[in-house]
Amino acid sequence: MATLAPDIVLTPAAAARVAAIAARQNKPAILRLSVEGGGCSGFQYRFGFADAPEPADLIAETDGVRLVVDDMSLDLVRGASVDYVESLGGASFKVENPNAASGCGCGTSFSV
Repeated sequence: MATLAPDIVLTPAAAARVAAIAARQNKPAILRLSVEGGGCSGFQYRFGFADAPEPADLIAETDGVRLVVDDMSLDLVRGASVDYVESLGGASFKVENPNAASGCGCGTSFSV
């Protein structure tokens, strides 16, 4: 059964962006964050939309938008926040991960 996760946060800016994208794609406002091996620093973040949480997912909810994280990935992102940032270089979801010892320049991979 999915449980509410107080140890990962979806910021209001990220929630608003997820809601906008989900509405355009006629999908539920559920963003999945997972961590996979690879990337230039050892692990990389993966984002995608989910139709529903999986039974073992942990869920963070902000403004009616859910962020779901599988229990194995949560061990690597516990305490993190997921934000949406816009800059001159573009716009993207960004993970502020207190567990990351180092990361790459683009912010999509990290090591612990």
